[in-house]
Amino acid sequence: MPAISSAIEVHPLTPERWDDFESLFGARGACGGCWCMWWRLTRAEFAQEKGAGNRRAIRDIVQSGQVPGLLAYVDAAPAGWCAVARRDTYSSLIRSRILKKIDETPVWSVVCFFVGRPFRNRGVTLHLLKSAVEYVRNQGGKVLEGYPVEPRRGRAPDAFVYTGLVSTFHRVGFVECVRRSETRPIMRYYLEE
Repeated sequence: MPAISSAIEVHPLTPERWDDFESLFGARGACGGCWCMWWRLTRAEFAQEKGAGNRRAIRDIVQSGQVPGLLAYVDAAPAGWCAVARRDTYSSLIRSRILKKIDETPVWSVVCFFVGRPFRNRGVTLHLLKSAVEYVRNQGGKVLEGYPVEPRRGRAPDAFVYTGLVSTFHRVGFVECVRRSETRPIMRYYLEE
């Protein structure tokens, strides 16, 4: 499928954009009732809140004035999502054996992408990742970290690459810092050298 020829606009998710976010995620909450809460909760909390509870939780975050991520638009239609915040926002990262901190550097993390079916494989994720770098720069962040997947062979199903692909991160300028798993490196973009 060809790249999108019209301009992709990216905006922080604010209360005024909630309806667009909800429209993009649809009845399934993007995937299995997640509503992009997977990284913010314990597994037990996530399972208990799956679906409507996770939707309420992310809405509460947005309504509180926090920005949990960025929305991409194509021709004014919500097309994609990227979750980005300070690393300590994501309790799952704190508990992860594979994705645990590599040092004491304060970092921001980009943990999730979701692109609506009509817009997939057309450059939306790449645009979102570039926009996440700029967003973190504008927030005063110095390092943006990502946890993309490098499939063992061939193409992986979309549901398994929600953290992005290593190749996309390389294209934006991220560098691999550590790999504790064959398919899941920790990559960083240094906003100031």
